[in-house]
Amino acid sequence: MRDVSRDGIKLSQLRALIAVADHGNFSGAALYLDVSQSAVSHAIATLESELGVVLLSRGRHGANLTPVGQQIIQYARQVMQTLEQISKEANLSKGLRGGQVRIASFRSVATHILPGMIAQFHQDYPAIAISITEHQDFSGVDQAIREGVADLGFTYMPTSKEFETWEMLRDEYIVLVSPKLDLPDGSLTWEKLTSYPLILHPETESCGGMIYRHCAKLGRSLKPAYVVSEDSTIVSMVMQGLGVTILPRLAAEPLPSGIKTYSLPVPLERIIGVATLAEALHPPGVFAFLDTLKRCAPCMLPQTA
Repeated sequence: MRDVSRDGIKLSQLRALIAVADHGNFSGAALYLDVSQSAVSHAIATLESELGVVLLSRGRHGANLTPVGQQIIQYARQVMQTLEQISKEANLSKGLRGGQVRIASFRSVATHILPGMIAQFHQDYPAIAISITEHQDFSGVDQAIREGVADLGFTYMPTSKEFETWEMLRDEYIVLVSPKLDLPDGSLTWEKLTSYPLILHPETESCGGMIYRHCAKLGRSLKPAYVVSEDSTIVSMVMQGLGVTILPRLAAEPLPSGIKTYSLPVPLERIIGVATLAEALHPPGVFAFLDTLKRCAPCMLPQTA
């Protein structure tokens, strides 16, 4: 009599044996396993042939374990329990059934981009927590990543070589004009733009600094009538007719009804990317979140007119 070959025993056969024993018949087992009754019968017959013993006695009233079947099924259940534990441990080690992803961001991305991204991420990985810290500008984001208090962050590109980065979107700087001001249709000239009071971010802040540097390269100087840090305050002042402003479109959202927008005479945009510390060991949840960002970023951007 030949010995039993362990390689010949399949997990599907053990599942079929347990299902028949639990349901007392082949039809109930087939319904539970979502396979045909003949597939269950074949699995049991093949297992019995491999083992060289009869595991189930068949009759008009169903199927019952034989004495040897009662012994063997205990080990079959142990095998399936062990397999379940293996799967659980693997998922835990991948970090996809728990843990946290820590994100650093500046306000406009945190307001208009991240909520949709997080909602999509939680559909796939509901057990992974997300924490967000908001910073005044990208320098605070970079520092949070550098110090290890954030796993990833949204920053301006290009950035330093200590980070690994992926471009997410390009955000155009636009001129916002109150509906109370009479400006011509079409393009806007530098002369017309600077003939109105300017409401700008401080030159020392990243958002404002880009505007000043851009104009300086073109031989244009800016003399703001108001210097304001908060985007929403700037937009409100524009709506009151106190002046015009230059803001990234994302920072200006949501645009008030009736406000006019123009492109700069020479266009300017900021490149926003997501960054991680290049040499850091990241938990798997971070890579899962990055995959979600890369897959879903285009459809999460605010729609512009």
